Amino acid sequence: MKLSAPPDIQSGTEEPPVTAEQARLNASHQRTAHWKRWGPYVSERAWGTVREDYSADGTAWEFFPHDHARSRVYRWNEDGLAGICDRHQKICFALALWNERDPILKERLFGLTGNEGNHGEDVKECYFYLDSTPTHSYMKYLYKYPHAAFPYAWLVDENRRRGKDAREFELIETGVFDEDRYFDVEIEYAKAAPEDILARITVFNRGPETARLHVLPTLWLRNTWSWGQHVTRPILRRAEGEAPIVEIGEPDYGARWLAYDDSPDLLFTENETNTQRLFGYGNHTRYVKDGINDYVVRGAVDAINPEQTGTKVAAHHASRRTAWNRPVDAGADTLQDPSLPGSPSSSPMPAAIRACPSPLPWIRSWLHNAGSPHMASGNRSSTATS
Repeated sequence: MKLSAPPDIQSGTEEPPVTAEQARLNASHQRTAHWKRWGPYVSERAWGTVREDYSADGTAWEFFPHDHARSRVYRWNEDGLAGICDRHQKICFALALWNERDPILKERLFGLTGNEGNHGEDVKECYFYLDSTPTHSYMKYLYKYPHAAFPYAWLVDENRRRGKDAREFELIETGVFDEDRYFDVEIEYAKAAPEDILARITVFNRGPETARLHVLPTLWLRNTWSWGQHVTRPILRRAEGEAPIVEIGEPDYGARWLAYDDSPDLLFTENETNTQRLFGYGNHTRYVKDGINDYVVRGAVDAINPEQTGTKVAAHHASRRTAWNRPVDAGADTLQDPSLPGSPSSSPMPAAIRACPSPLPWIRSWLHNAGSPHMASGNRSSTATS
């Protein structure tokens, strides 16, 4: 049998068109546009990890438990619900929720440590990563939040009681989702440009009765200034004017602004440890990390800064959600390049967002890049990206 090369066939066909996402990937690879600078780089859980362990005997789970997380600053990473941040994790954004029954805000995922779970450490939540493009130009996340009080202690006690041969005790077995008495909280992010991210939060009450929910989109700055190094402390402050706009001063990224289409109350505090609560000695700052929690949950009006400045801020939305699956906007946030025309309150909705099919209008806000030369090249190594 004689083998020969196949004939040279000229197909005459052209290369398939490059998709919008492929164009973004190409630009990211060539470093002409930094589409991956912002993404889902905020951890689900930073408490109980070896990164934050300074114990004498290496007991990371006990050294920084979940109960400390709302009050104690992290050094090396941050956590949150559906969080996003820059690749250096200096500016962070995530959701906080409260159903008026929990003893604390739901700011991060809850779970068992290795010594609490009968099969080791395990998250005890109901959440879903629904979508994300490779450049994170579009992301979608779903969290299921019960109307009833979250059974923190029950999950710990029951799983600790069970032996290694028994199955795990899961959140759904506590009955908190019975009769669909829970909220579906969706958050979507979409980028119109590398520094122009819009987000929408949509809340569905799946239960048979009206229920009340507080939604607090939260922006904060990772604490890089409390560790004995000479760094310039960043700052958040309410911008001048009536519109709810947060001005961000971050030394490496320069000035940015975050704004809301609606008119939420802006609650400011500091990303500083509440040493009084945790260790029994006085705080070195008046406002501390759990100040927003104490203001919303406990009504501690002196826990937030009336001067509306700090290193952590939440936009407080509180309303009753009717039953029978009616979707309701709850608030959202984003980032935008100043080359787009207009002020934050008048800029047109980017085409990337208009193209996204949605039953509800997008809620917009902006985090404008003021053109800081320090980060223009985008070529620094990152410990926050995946």
